[in-house]
Amino acid sequence: MAFDIAWWLPVIFAALLGVAILLYVMLDGFDLGVGLLSPFADAEERDRIIGSVGPFWDGNETWLVLAVGLLLVAFPVANGVILTTLYPLVVAMLIGLILRGVAFEFRAKAPSGNKHLWDKAFFLGSLVASLAQGAMLGLYVLGLALTPISIAFAALTAICLAVAYSFSGAAWLILKTEGLLQLKAIEWARRSLWGVLVGLLAVSIATPLASPRLFHKWIDLPTALYLAPLPILALVILAWLWRLLDALPLPGDRMAWGPLAGALGLMVLGFGGMAYSFYPYVLPDRLTIWDAASATESLRVMLYGVVIVVPIILSYTALAYFIFRGKTVSIDYE
Repeated sequence: MAFDIAWWLPVIFAALLGVAILLYVMLDGFDLGVGLLSPFADAEERDRIIGSVGPFWDGNETWLVLAVGLLLVAFPVANGVILTTLYPLVVAMLIGLILRGVAFEFRAKAPSGNKHLWDKAFFLGSLVASLAQGAMLGLYVLGLALTPISIAFAALTAICLAVAYSFSGAAWLILKTEGLLQLKAIEWARRSLWGVLVGLLAVSIATPLASPRLFHKWIDLPTALYLAPLPILALVILAWLWRLLDALPLPGDRMAWGPLAGALGLMVLGFGGMAYSFYPYVLPDRLTIWDAASATESLRVMLYGVVIVVPIILSYTALAYFIFRGKTVSIDYE
């Protein structure tokens, strides 16, 4: 088949959009999770756990900005429908992220008597953003329908994603802290692992039932055999995490990276399953990526910009994680 740029450009932008969303969930997931866990720490521990994400949190959110920008310029028709349907949740998420960002900066400069107010704002912003993202995920899986069943499912995914983010945040703290705080993080991870399991099960069960197309895509042979490694590998990782958390901490801080690696692996598997389910639709069962894409010439021009911008974002993200590697020992994040 001859190379058709009009066919490939929407595929390239859909892949870029997927990568941006996945990286946002992976990176800002533990960031939001730290905020959700912050009320369970004392004042000194709270300084350390917030300081552990200090060099990264704003860079992590860059991937959300990139994802929304790609959706807006590359798939404007889908962007209009998705953001219109999810408008209240999008507004809630933005308010939560703004509240978190303001609290993040102000708590370090506020008089000691007012610091607890910014700590509460940090937690509240993390909670609102996490719940809003989970609800958007649930509604998207069920085709953006606003029915009692889809709203109840969105409420379930909202809670499960918030708990899953808490697990990711606890896994980050196991890697970045030591001593009593690390022991607390291990216990938080044990208690929140159930949310990861319930969330994966809920989305895995609901997705094939969302439409006949998705049902046949997951159930019909031989594709069902090709997809079997995804849920099996997810269950293996969950079982491994369960045993690892019972064994941690190990001498020499061995395997402290394990819970975070497991959390990121589960996110990749879950996202891979969703990408397979919905491709080639950007709006489930309503608009394919070719139906919703901008004009070929517009996509071609935008691709030049993306080729420059994405490597820059990747580079400074990698540089930040390299420079600030190791254990967090203070709140020096200004």
